[in-house]
Amino acid sequence: MINKVILIGNLGQDPEDRTLQDGTSLARFSVATHENYKDKNDEWQQITEWHNIVCWRATAERVLTTLKKGTMIYLEGKLTSSSWKDDKGADRRTTEVEMLSFRVLQRPDQIQSPSQ
Repeated sequence: MINKVILIGNLGQDPEDRTLQDGTSLARFSVATHENYKDKNDEWQQITEWHNIVCWRATAERVLTTLKKGTMIYLEGKLTSSSWKDDKGADRRTTEVEMLSFRVLQRPDQIQSPSQ
């Protein structure tokens, strides 16, 4: 069986950090990926998909010191799901990408504006 996710995209916000009671580091952020296609009028369209990312321990610590909103990254990970009951007793479920490794492709300050 294989559970592998590979994404190339840009961070939608600065990573949020959290430390669990046992001292485990956790970081969460979103990544936007884009797909371009031509519509029936032969005009280019773009679809943006947002992915919720979570990472743990040393990877989380590296994320928190390396990444910020707008950074383009290559990431590898796996899909994870969790279920819980909300405050009203309704069943809730979420699916995230648990990031196992990443590589910075381009930082926001390295992006040149079109006028340059």
